[in-house]
Amino acid sequence: MSDQWFFEIGDGNTYGPYPLEKLQKWAASGNLMPTHRVRSADSEEWIIAAYVPGLELTTTAPELHRSKEQETKSIASFVRGLGKKSKSKGGAAGDNDSLQVSSEPPDIVSLCDELLEISFRRGASDLHIDPEKSVVLVQLRVDGILEPLRKLPKSVLGPLIGRLKVLSGMDIAERRLPQDGRFVAELGADRRKIHIRSACLPTTHGERITLRLLALETEQLTLNRLGMSESAMKTFAQHTGQKQGMVLLTGPTGSGKSTTLYAALRHRLAHHPGRIITVEDPVEFDVVGVAQAEIDPGDKLSFNSALRSILRSDPDVIMIGEIRDFDSADIAVKAALTGHLVFSSLHTNSASGVITRLVDMGIKPYQVAATLRLCVAQRLIRQLCTECRRPRKLSHAEAKVIGQPNAAGSTVYEPGGCKKCNGRGYRGRIGLFEMLPIDEGLARQIVEGCDEGAISRYARSKGILTLQDDAALKLLAGATSFSELVTVSVW
Repeated sequence: MSDQWFFEIGDGNTYGPYPLEKLQKWAASGNLMPTHRVRSADSEEWIIAAYVPGLELTTTAPELHRSKEQETKSIASFVRGLGKKSKSKGGAAGDNDSLQVSSEPPDIVSLCDELLEISFRRGASDLHIDPEKSVVLVQLRVDGILEPLRKLPKSVLGPLIGRLKVLSGMDIAERRLPQDGRFVAELGADRRKIHIRSACLPTTHGERITLRLLALETEQLTLNRLGMSESAMKTFAQHTGQKQGMVLLTGPTGSGKSTTLYAALRHRLAHHPGRIITVEDPVEFDVVGVAQAEIDPGDKLSFNSALRSILRSDPDVIMIGEIRDFDSADIAVKAALTGHLVFSSLHTNSASGVITRLVDMGIKPYQVAATLRLCVAQRLIRQLCTECRRPRKLSHAEAKVIGQPNAAGSTVYEPGGCKKCNGRGYRGRIGLFEMLPIDEGLARQIVEGCDEGAISRYARSKGILTLQDDAALKLLAGATSFSELVTVSVW
């Protein structure tokens, strides 16, 4: 086999060929990461760098700003002796039998603490621990983008998963069935309490686990922090204060619907005190002053039984985590008809799709018109780092793409890269919102059986801003970049 290799780093380009020795130097310095793809000049098949003999010790790029205390307390110091090459003959360096456990056991507790600290410090929403054939890949999801963090030897998988299972309250003896759990960790310099939800799944190479970091401190879950425009926030706040009806949010998984629902509950509590009860699967945030019921995975407490019980508890506001079927939709409609305000979410592509989705579930059009008060479509986009964003002019072609041809020549911004954003060019995410209030004219069309297209045209005639309009406004305001907008499925 040739000693010449090509590699990809995810930017759409292919680099090389280079000798394996040069790739090894880049791997050791962090410029070639575990999940980057490489291939020999003799082959057309791409493989992950971490699996190539000679590149099995690939490391991720060093962090841009680490204190001396953090440098001395690195993950490598916790996994002492693991991952050393075996001196026995035969077998590639990347094989399982080439990983040798030191006589000194690894400090798994400290390893788990370090992974959680790094996840919190980088603002990750998820921590993924994925076993492969000969390595364990540790990855973070930051602002919706999956990033490689570390590559650990396979021999550390069992103790690492075991420790996280113990923290999560899972059965450590059960390795063949999926399990869910949760725990609370104090992270950061101020020891902030973070609620962590865990999900363990058996795979062909061993158990994998995903940890979702959820802040217990909900002070930041307020409407003015979500990214709503002034008019959208006024509309949303107005409908959260009504005495009865339904306010429904829609969008794909991970679009921030739960965060918006919790912000609505907090706003309702602050301005219209009353009894609020929620039914969730699972409870993601603890909200003071709200009675939150969690669905039991063993069907001891289902959505339907919980909702029926809630109606006998004299609530003013009911929040349903998600309307999934006719039964949950029917109970939500009946609750709205009997003098309750109902918050919930469901999966459609647009605000107008909420109406047709309810009808498709079996709800009568006149019931939808009588109960539905506001439909909200939502997406999340990454927000530019204000420290390093770079200005430029919007081209005519780009202005047409965003539906604002007159905006050609306006100043927009592109991502840069600095220490504050860890070189990403983005810091945090912001919401895109489309508000569709149900007025008398639209209610009449719903009863007559209009389709989604007719609803969208009616909203346009009333001057209601769509997701595309909100996205264009945020681009022109310098909140995000054009390249980020085109990745969102609203165009």
